[in-house]
Amino acid sequence: MKFAIVFAALFAVALAAPATQDYANAEVIRLESDVRPEGYNFALETSDGKTHQEEGSLKNVGSEDEAIVVRGSYSFVADDGQTYTVNYVADENGFQPEGAHLPNIAH
Repeated sequence: MKFAIVFAALFAVALAAPATQDYANAEVIRLESDVRPEGYNFALETSDGKTHQEEGSLKNVGSEDEAIVVRGSYSFVADDGQTYTVNYVADENGFQPEGAHLPNIAH
């Protein structure tokens, strides 16, 4: 059940877009997914230039420290015509995005 919730939430985030562009007519070009008891992966590509790939897996299965680790990336074409890519990890340390267009904040 965890996977379905995480997948649905991240899928919605991947398809979110600035209101200034018309994404209503975008079509899914590719959608692949594989959900297993201890992990999942998916890949999505739409006709408006968006892509999203993600892989999640459980670590410390069956223990008190069981956690899901998610790794992925998404790309989109912005209003300025540039393609931006975000690579990320989401784990017990939170969501950790990286991208050339994002500030690099050291903790």
